[in-house]
Amino acid sequence: MTSELVRGAIFNILGSLQLEPVRVLDLYAGSGSLGIEALSRGARWADFVEHHPRQCATIRANLAETNLADIAQVHCIDVERAIVQLSGKYDLVMMDPPYKMDGLDVIVENVSTSGLFNEGATLVVGHSKHRPLAPEYSRLVSRGSYRYGDSLVECYRWTAEP
Repeated sequence: MTSELVRGAIFNILGSLQLEPVRVLDLYAGSGSLGIEALSRGARWADFVEHHPRQCATIRANLAETNLADIAQVHCIDVERAIVQLSGKYDLVMMDPPYKMDGLDVIVENVSTSGLFNEGATLVVGHSKHRPLAPEYSRLVSRGSYRYGDSLVECYRWTAEP
């Protein structure tokens, strides 16, 4: 789970990139803190993907508590299924997978080719510094990598041109 410090840093990075996302996708959503933060900063819609039912209930409760439930949807499925099933186009996709998860680079590649992005969209991935990611994945090109203790935040820009 992304710490409050890293979450704040993510949104500072997004602000420095002058991003004002309209539609947001929060993958490995956990408590929903990243997507809820995006909504509180002006995003008009967020989809949350989390496969643990207890965490899905937590996201729904957090959305209700923040009065944001009417501009969000919680999908209680795994990320691999979600990237195939979701049909929306997003300006911002955020991933906060478990830090010890193997195969993160494969998931990022699958997200890259999923068709979930609007032109020029941004992908933000929080992960362990011990599990490095590539500077490019198909249609994702690095916009920067930021280190916070043992955490890395990678930002990528998606382009329709392979």
